[in-house]
Amino acid sequence: MKLVKTLGKVSANLISRLYDENKPVFKIDDVQRILGKGYNESTDLLSELVKRGIVTRLKSGKFLIAPRELGSAEQYIGNWYVAAREVVNSPDYYIAFYSSMNYWGMLTQPLIKIFVASPQRQIVPQEMKDKLVLVFVKNKFIWGVKEEWVTRDEKVRISDLEKTIIDALAHPQYCGGITEIAKGIWLTKNKIDFAKLSNYVTKYNKNVVAKRLGYILEILNVGQRDLINELKKYVKNRYDLFDPTLPEKRIDKNNWRLIDNVGRKQILDLVWH
Repeated sequence: MKLVKTLGKVSANLISRLYDENKPVFKIDDVQRILGKGYNESTDLLSELVKRGIVTRLKSGKFLIAPRELGSAEQYIGNWYVAAREVVNSPDYYIAFYSSMNYWGMLTQPLIKIFVASPQRQIVPQEMKDKLVLVFVKNKFIWGVKEEWVTRDEKVRISDLEKTIIDALAHPQYCGGITEIAKGIWLTKNKIDFAKLSNYVTKYNKNVVAKRLGYILEILNVGQRDLINELKKYVKNRYDLFDPTLPEKRIDKNNWRLIDNVGRKQILDLVWH
């Protein structure tokens, strides 16, 4: 192994054993167990390996082996989804919002941050502050989540396509706004289970989510008319902003009691070009 040849005997043994155990992500106690060293000796060794770019610190006490061909490991976090899984403190986490949109093929832009929903509040570790966004979500909204393979050996919890759409419409600020969500729905229109999506709307039980979805489906002419009519039952007296990430102004009128501050034309221009 080329990497091992560049290391001292102790470090080479550690890296080789971690690879043998399929542990590219590891903890301090793994180092202690493999090398038979104390805590302080192990942390000193890891600090040296971090400085040399052999491993990356994901958060306090958790590390990742960096492929040698990448050179310095300073910015390397491996698979973004796996790194997020390893950093978050709750087993009920899930990859969400812009990141799950990326996973399901709803985006045409590159992923520059990983978004994770969690029922446990947590400060993003310093090592991940520019790469990870943790969003607090109440337990009652954590469903529609499945384990998906994101590498040959690793699975992560991620919202399914339909729950991703619901979450996005509830929190457009974490998904690039309404135009990005509408484009994503258009790109995946042939993959969406609209019956499941309708059930999810009922389960989520937020009028604004149903109204935003209905208006988008109407603009895009996507989904069955029965679904759109069902969504209209959520139209009450209250007016809501179509896109809360944009200034409040009325561009188009609609029957959804939404203040359309985006405009049909902008959405259609985006999905058609």
